[in-house]
Amino acid sequence: MKIKKLKELLEEFSDNVKFEYDLRKKSWFNIGGKTKVFYKANNLKELIKFLKKINNNEKIFILGAGSNTLITDDLFDGIVIKFSKNFNNISLLGENVVIAGSAVLDKSLSDFAIKNNLSGFEFLSCIPGTIGGGIKMNAGCYGREFKDILLSIQAIDKLGNVFTIPKKDIDFGYRKNNLKEDLIFLSASFKGVISNSSRIKKETNKLKKKKEASQPSKIKTSGSTFKNPISQTNKKVWQLIKESVPLDKKFGDACISDKHCNFFVNKGNASFNDMNKLIEFVSKKVLEKTGVSLEKEIKILE
Repeated sequence: MKIKKLKELLEEFSDNVKFEYDLRKKSWFNIGGKTKVFYKANNLKELIKFLKKINNNEKIFILGAGSNTLITDDLFDGIVIKFSKNFNNISLLGENVVIAGSAVLDKSLSDFAIKNNLSGFEFLSCIPGTIGGGIKMNAGCYGREFKDILLSIQAIDKLGNVFTIPKKDIDFGYRKNNLKEDLIFLSASFKGVISNSSRIKKETNKLKKKKEASQPSKIKTSGSTFKNPISQTNKKVWQLIKESVPLDKKFGDACISDKHCNFFVNKGNASFNDMNKLIEFVSKKVLEKTGVSLEKEIKILE
């Protein structure tokens, strides 16, 4: 749809809709151009109305924390949706069930679990994303994944229909699930184990220290670039990269982290093409050297 037509169609959402909106600051990489439409969803009722208006006639991308996303420098010919603070609520149901909105940061859910003496959420303190993104990719680290604590998901499709999906109906795999691509996650319920608060804090701090020692932080990076190729080799992806790629390889300001070679870094003003070239270069070199075909963990918006 042309912008003029979209402006007419979305007139009632004018306070929360922006056209040709710059996304650069919305990505941890600090890379990206503009999107045709940027919509900040205030609440579920308004989101349903918005999606019904669009009627699945536009590409839609849900932007969470921007921690696992590389955004094109060209105009994204579609709609980027960002959830407001109304999707950022956490509540306790009974003693050990937590309900969290999809915009809740993984770290915030971990902190909430500590305050409520719930174990099982410690690994979330090390994942730099939101609940919605975590469900989408079955995020995890240090031997734990979202599927291990999940009870159910509330979701909406791109036509505005709302569903509740129990965990038993979802087939989770390594960094994936079998849910339809058109689903937008709204919230989820999780089950923890009642435990001692100091014990939970101790485990959480242990994981945080482990992460700080091995992964870059406070720089323009976006988390793990590639998934571990568990079906092809028993080696971790960083090991494959290390033995296949000159680690000082750069494209513009896009380079490989000194601390962890599966983390790529924008050293200054890297473009989308710079970072994408680095990703493709590493993937090609690993395939040539080891015969292993790498799958991207990072999401690319183009």
